[in-house]
Amino acid sequence: MLHAESDCFDIEVDKRVVWYALYTRHQHEKTVAQILSSKGFETLLPLYTTARRWKDRTKLISLPLFPCYLFLQGGVEERRLDIVTTPGLLAIVSNAGHPTEVPLREIEAIRKAVDCGARLEPHPYLKCGDRVRIKCGSLEGLEGILVRSRNIYRLVLSVEMLGKSVAIEVDAYVVEKVNRNHADDHEIIRGAERGQVQFQHSLS
Repeated sequence: MLHAESDCFDIEVDKRVVWYALYTRHQHEKTVAQILSSKGFETLLPLYTTARRWKDRTKLISLPLFPCYLFLQGGVEERRLDIVTTPGLLAIVSNAGHPTEVPLREIEAIRKAVDCGARLEPHPYLKCGDRVRIKCGSLEGLEGILVRSRNIYRLVLSVEMLGKSVAIEVDAYVVEKVNRNHADDHEIIRGAERGQVQFQHSLS
Protein backbone atom coordinates (compact mmCIF):
# COMPACT_ATOMS: atom_id res chain seq x y z
CA MET A 1 0.00 0.00 0.00
CA LEU A 2 1.32 3.45 -0.86
CA HIS A 3 1.29 5.99 1.94
CA ALA A 4 2.84 9.28 3.03
CA GLU A 5 6.08 8.16 4.66
CA SER A 6 8.50 8.40 1.69
CA ASP A 7 10.75 11.38 0.94
CA CYS A 8 9.82 14.12 -1.53
CA PHE A 9 10.67 13.27 -5.12
CA ASP A 10 9.67 14.14 -8.64
CA ILE A 11 7.38 11.54 -10.20
CA GLU A 12 7.50 10.71 -13.88
CA VAL A 13 4.21 9.41 -15.22
CA ASP A 14 4.48 5.85 -16.58
CA LYS A 15 1.84 5.60 -19.28
CA ARG A 16 1.68 1.81 -18.90
CA VAL A 17 0.39 2.07 -15.33
CA VAL A 18 -3.40 2.03 -14.95
CA TRP A 19 -5.25 3.08 -11.79
CA TYR A 20 -8.88 2.54 -10.82
CA ALA A 21 -11.06 3.94 -8.02
CA LEU A 22 -12.77 1.68 -5.49
CA TYR A 23 -15.84 2.64 -3.46
CA THR A 24 -15.98 1.31 0.11
CA ARG A 25 -18.25 1.25 3.11
CA HIS A 26 -17.97 4.19 5.50
CA GLN A 27 -14.73 4.00 7.55
CA HIS A 28 -13.63 0.81 5.77
CA GLU A 29 -11.01 2.42 3.51
CA LYS A 30 -7.99 1.33 5.56
CA THR A 31 -9.29 -2.20 6.05
CA VAL A 32 -9.97 -2.67 2.33
CA ALA A 33 -6.54 -1.27 1.45
CA GLN A 34 -4.81 -3.63 3.90
CA ILE A 35 -6.67 -6.70 2.65
CA LEU A 36 -5.98 -5.89 -1.00
CA SER A 37 -2.31 -5.29 -0.20
CA SER A 38 -2.13 -8.70 1.48
CA LYS A 39 -3.52 -10.19 -1.75
CA GLY A 40 -0.64 -8.65 -3.69
CA PHE A 41 -2.38 -5.58 -5.11
CA GLU A 42 -0.83 -2.13 -5.13
CA THR A 43 -3.17 0.41 -3.56
CA LEU A 44 -3.10 4.12 -2.89
CA LEU A 45 -4.99 5.45 0.12
CA PRO A 46 -4.12 9.16 0.55
CA LEU A 47 -4.35 10.25 4.18
CA TYR A 48 -4.18 13.54 6.05
CA THR A 49 -3.63 14.31 9.71
CA THR A 50 -6.16 16.21 11.78
CA ALA A 51 -6.68 16.92 15.48
CA ARG A 52 -9.69 15.48 17.27
CA ARG A 53 -10.58 16.74 20.74
CA TRP A 54 -12.04 14.61 23.48
CA LYS A 55 -13.04 15.76 26.95
CA ASP A 56 -9.63 15.17 28.48
CA ARG A 57 -7.22 15.24 25.52
CA THR A 58 -6.54 16.09 21.93
CA LYS A 59 -5.30 13.40 19.59
CA LEU A 60 -3.87 13.50 16.07
CA ILE A 61 -5.47 10.96 13.77
CA SER A 62 -5.07 10.01 10.11
CA LEU A 63 -8.17 10.12 7.91
CA PRO A 64 -8.74 9.40 4.19
CA LEU A 65 -8.49 12.44 1.93
CA PHE A 66 -11.29 10.92 -0.16
CA PRO A 67 -13.80 9.37 2.27
CA CYS A 68 -15.11 5.98 1.06
CA TYR A 69 -12.59 5.83 -1.81
CA LEU A 70 -9.17 4.38 -2.48
CA PHE A 71 -7.22 3.64 -5.65
CA LEU A 72 -6.01 0.34 -7.10
CA GLN A 73 -3.31 -0.22 -9.69
CA GLY A 74 -4.24 -2.67 -12.46
CA GLY A 75 -5.53 -6.22 -12.01
CA VAL A 76 -9.20 -5.30 -12.41
CA GLU A 77 -9.86 -7.56 -15.40
CA GLU A 78 -7.50 -10.41 -14.49
CA ARG A 79 -8.36 -10.66 -10.77
CA ARG A 80 -11.78 -9.07 -10.56
CA LEU A 81 -13.18 -11.75 -8.22
CA ASP A 82 -10.31 -11.25 -5.75
CA ILE A 83 -11.16 -7.55 -5.69
CA VAL A 84 -14.96 -7.53 -5.47
CA THR A 85 -15.05 -10.19 -2.70
CA THR A 86 -12.95 -8.00 -0.40
CA PRO A 87 -14.89 -7.28 2.84
CA GLY A 88 -15.93 -3.64 3.02
CA LEU A 89 -15.69 -3.02 -0.73
CA LEU A 90 -18.93 -1.89 -2.38
CA ALA A 91 -17.97 -1.28 -6.02
CA ILE A 92 -15.33 -0.60 -8.62
CA VAL A 93 -16.10 2.84 -10.04
CA SER A 94 -17.34 2.05 -13.56
CA ASN A 95 -18.80 3.55 -16.70
CA ALA A 96 -21.40 1.50 -18.58
CA GLY A 97 -20.30 -1.61 -16.71
CA HIS A 98 -16.59 -1.14 -17.44
CA PRO A 99 -14.07 -0.06 -14.76
CA THR A 100 -13.04 3.54 -15.40
CA GLU A 101 -9.38 4.50 -15.40
CA VAL A 102 -8.33 7.41 -13.22
CA PRO A 103 -6.08 9.79 -15.22
CA LEU A 104 -2.46 9.19 -14.23
CA ARG A 105 -1.79 12.91 -13.94
CA GLU A 106 -4.42 13.18 -11.18
CA ILE A 107 -3.06 10.15 -9.32
CA GLU A 108 0.53 11.37 -9.47
CA ALA A 109 -0.44 14.90 -8.39
CA ILE A 110 -2.23 13.57 -5.29
CA ARG A 111 0.56 11.15 -4.46
CA LYS A 112 3.25 13.79 -4.84
CA ALA A 113 1.35 16.22 -2.60
CA VAL A 114 0.94 13.55 0.09
CA ASP A 115 4.53 12.30 -0.09
CA CYS A 116 5.99 15.79 0.29
CA GLY A 117 4.38 16.26 3.68
CA ALA A 118 2.78 19.65 3.03
CA ARG A 119 -0.42 20.57 4.86
CA LEU A 120 -3.18 18.81 2.96
CA GLU A 121 -6.92 18.49 3.60
CA PRO A 122 -10.21 17.71 1.81
CA HIS A 123 -11.76 20.63 -0.04
CA PRO A 124 -15.18 21.20 -1.67
CA TYR A 125 -15.04 20.12 -5.29
CA LEU A 126 -14.16 22.93 -7.69
CA LYS A 127 -15.07 22.82 -11.38
CA CYS A 128 -13.53 26.09 -12.48
CA GLY A 129 -11.35 28.95 -11.29
CA ASP A 130 -7.88 30.43 -11.73
CA ARG A 131 -5.72 27.52 -12.84
CA VAL A 132 -2.08 27.77 -11.78
CA ARG A 133 1.14 25.75 -11.79
CA ILE A 134 3.76 25.55 -9.04
CA LYS A 135 6.97 26.78 -10.63
CA CYS A 136 9.59 25.82 -8.04
CA GLY A 137 10.22 23.74 -4.94
CA SER A 138 9.36 20.14 -4.09
CA LEU A 139 5.91 20.46 -5.69
CA GLU A 140 7.19 21.98 -8.94
CA GLY A 141 4.93 21.15 -11.90
CA LEU A 142 1.73 20.51 -9.93
CA GLU A 143 -1.32 22.19 -11.46
CA GLY A 144 -4.60 23.06 -9.82
CA ILE A 145 -7.01 25.85 -8.94
CA LEU A 146 -5.74 28.61 -6.64
CA VAL A 147 -8.02 29.73 -3.80
CA ARG A 148 -7.43 32.27 -1.03
CA SER A 149 -8.88 32.45 2.46
CA ARG A 150 -7.67 34.86 5.17
CA ASN A 151 -4.37 35.46 3.37
CA ILE A 152 -3.73 31.73 3.10
CA TYR A 153 -3.33 30.39 -0.42
CA ARG A 154 -4.25 26.82 -1.30
CA LEU A 155 -3.83 24.80 -4.47
CA VAL A 156 -6.90 22.65 -5.09
CA LEU A 157 -6.26 19.28 -6.75
CA SER A 158 -9.20 17.26 -8.08
CA VAL A 159 -10.10 13.75 -9.17
CA GLU A 160 -12.63 14.73 -11.82
CA MET A 161 -14.41 11.38 -12.16
CA LEU A 162 -15.16 11.30 -8.42
CA GLY A 163 -16.12 14.95 -8.14
CA LYS A 164 -13.71 15.22 -5.17
CA SER A 165 -10.98 17.73 -4.35
CA VAL A 166 -8.18 18.26 -1.84
CA ALA A 167 -6.27 21.43 -1.00
CA ILE A 168 -2.60 21.98 -0.22
CA GLU A 169 -1.20 25.17 1.30
CA VAL A 170 1.23 27.06 -0.96
CA ASP A 171 3.00 30.41 -1.05
CA ALA A 172 1.59 32.83 -3.60
CA TYR A 173 5.02 33.57 -5.08
CA VAL A 174 5.64 29.97 -6.17
CA VAL A 175 2.67 29.78 -8.56
CA GLU A 176 2.14 31.01 -12.10
CA LYS A 177 -1.06 31.21 -14.09
CA VAL A 178 -1.78 28.47 -16.64
CA ASN A 179 -3.42 29.63 -19.84
CA ARG A 180 -6.18 27.29 -20.95
CA ASN A 181 -9.07 27.93 -23.30
CA HIS A 182 -12.65 27.83 -22.04
CA ALA A 183 -13.62 25.00 -24.40
CA ASP A 184 -11.21 22.65 -22.59
CA ASP A 185 -12.65 23.64 -19.20
CA HIS A 186 -16.23 23.03 -20.38
CA GLU A 187 -15.30 19.63 -21.81
CA ILE A 188 -13.67 18.56 -18.54
CA ILE A 189 -16.71 19.68 -16.58
CA ARG A 190 -19.10 17.84 -18.90
CA GLY A 191 -16.97 14.71 -18.65
CA ALA A 192 -16.89 14.86 -14.86
CA GLU A 193 -20.65 15.34 -14.68
CA ARG A 194 -21.25 12.39 -17.01
CA GLY A 195 -18.94 10.22 -14.92
CA GLN A 196 -20.74 11.06 -11.69
CA VAL A 197 -24.17 10.25 -13.15
CA GLN A 198 -22.98 6.95 -14.60
CA PHE A 199 -21.33 5.97 -11.30
CA GLN A 200 -24.54 6.64 -9.41
CA HIS A 201 -26.44 4.44 -11.84
CA SER A 202 -23.94 1.63 -11.41
CA LEU A 203 -24.62 1.51 -7.66
CA SER A 204 -28.39 1.42 -7.97
